[in-house]
Order: sequence, then C-alpha cells, then structure tokens
Amino acid sequence: MNVYEYGAEHPRTLLMFQCTAEPWWALEPAAKCLARDFHVFLAAAEGHDPAEQSDFVSVEKYVDDAVRYVKDKGIVRLDAVYGLSMGGACVLRLLAIRALPVEKAIVDAGITPYPYPKWLCRLIAVRDYLMIRLATSSMWMMKLASPPERWTPPGEDPEAHYRKIFEFEKHHYSGKTIWNSFWSANNYAMPDPVPRVGTEIEYWYGEAEQRARKADIAYACRAFPQIILRRMDGMAHGELAMVYPERFYAEAMRFLGGEGESK
Repeated sequence: MNVYEYGAEHPRTLLMFQCTAEPWWALEPAAKCLARDFHVFLAAAEGHDPAEQSDFVSVEKYVDDAVRYVKDKGIVRLDAVYGLSMGGACVLRLLAIRALPVEKAIVDAGITPYPYPKWLCRLIAVRDYLMIRLATSSMWMMKLASPPERWTPPGEDPEAHYRKIFEFEKHHYSGKTIWNSFWSANNYAMPDPVPRVGTEIEYWYGEAEQRARKADIAYACRAFPQIILRRMDGMAHGELAMVYPERFYAEAMRFLGGEGESK
C-alpha cells in the first residue's frame, strides 16, 4: 500500500482513507487543500493505485496498514482522521479498536456493517459487484451512471477526466478488488460493545443520499453517541470531497480548526 504525503512542514497530522470504485487520486485535490494546515497522509487502498499491482483485501487490513505506516513515522496520536464511504468505515473501525488516539474525526458517508444473515449479505454483495461491473464497462455506462455535468471537477475537461477514470477501471480495478471492497465495507468486524473514545466526531452525508445512509447513521450514532450529524445540502455521495475540494476544505476546517487551534 502506498501512502501519499502532503504538507510535511506542519506539526498537525491528518490521515485520509479513500472510498472504493475510484482511484486514490480522486481525493488528491482535497488532500492538497488540507495540506495548507496539516501534514496529510492519504492512504491509497490496495487495488486502487495504478502505481502498484495488488488487490484490495479488507477494511481491517487497510486500517492496519495505514496505522502501521504512520506509527513507523513516529506518530503516536493523530490530530484528525477523514474517510469517505468505505474510508468512513475505516475511520469507524480505527476509532473502535483504539488503534491510535485521535482528536477529531470526519466520517463522510461512512458505511457500517450489515446486521443481516450472511446468506443475505452475499446476495447483496453479488448485486453490488454486478452493478459496478456494469457501470464501469464502458465510457457510455460511466457517463450514464455519473453524469459528467455533475461529476466533473470545475476547471477540468469532462472527456479527459472520464477517460482517465475509465483507464483505471479497465486496467487496475480488478474483479477481486471490487468483490473484496464491497464485501468488506459492508461486513467488517467491530467490537461489541464499541468502547467509548474521547474523539470529537462528525458524520457527514449528502442531502441526496439521506435515505440511503439512514441505517449507517443509526449504527454510527449508537456506536459513538458523541457524533454530530452534518448534512451537505445539494450534495450526493462523495460529491463534496471529489468534485468541490475548496468547499470541502472550508467545511473540514470549520470543524478541525485552523493552525494552532488544536488542543
């Protein structure tokens, strides 16, 4: 697993976990914005980085690998942690297993474990796998599933942007990675009960995904009663971080505070 670092001149540290179905660099503009105030560690999930040939294994391994990396850098506590979708699941697990002390955490549309029997979970995983395979089968299908007029970051050429993502999906996003990432994001292990932690936590969700995140929000709030919910008006799943990095930065710093405001 590769970890991309930005803002190494800053004393405050922030670990980022990515979502699945996107290359790691989909969060790079957001990471570079946060690097104005933090030493950012953007952990590229296995199977999501064209620079290495690997397959995603599990949320548990993703968390363990990222934590090991920052600990090897001499970091014994994190000022902040952020994760989107599957990455939000990683944040919840990191906190629940007390992998590192964390001052503040942003769980952006984080996925939580299903309460269903395993046979039903497998049926859902098959559905998710087939949907992703279909959605990434061609440029036309990608544009149908995620219209360029909404999902192209401002200032970028839509055709070039989608071509770059399609090349990742075609050559690097393997069937094994798709299956493992969707299965694990919905079925990762959490301690029961979840131990209390002193981390300040916000759970973000887009207005357009409010119904889809209902069960995830309920689980997260039971596990971490201190969670504050934050709805992003007009946004869909992951849209703020991946399409509007400057707006994402402003929203993140509202919660995380500027340089020197850490406890």
